[in-house]
Amino acid sequence: MVLYAELGERGAERVISLAMEDLAETLVGIETAAACGDRAQLTERLSHMEDLADQVGLTSMVVVARDLLNCIASGDGTAQAAVLARLMRVADRSLTEVWDLGDLRL
Repeated sequence: MVLYAELGERGAERVISLAMEDLAETLVGIETAAACGDRAQLTERLSHMEDLADQVGLTSMVVVARDLLNCIASGDGTAQAAVLARLMRVADRSLTEVWDLGDLRL
């Protein structure tokens, strides 16, 4: 609601649309970094995702991204794989719901 109050309807929709596109691209980067075992890149992309999701109110995505960052920091590969799978499910659901609500398309 803050976005709409600050930017108006069109401005808020534009910000949300751009954030959704960026989140979708970031998800691809997260999958790639995880598959390559690049912890630094994975951490960087997850932090970016966390910031973007927070900006547009995708709370579930923020929480799961933080959980995955904690798994990476602790070095628990099994938990990391499980939470990464959960992040992909949550992100897919969240992005689909936002696109459906706003009729936004990539």
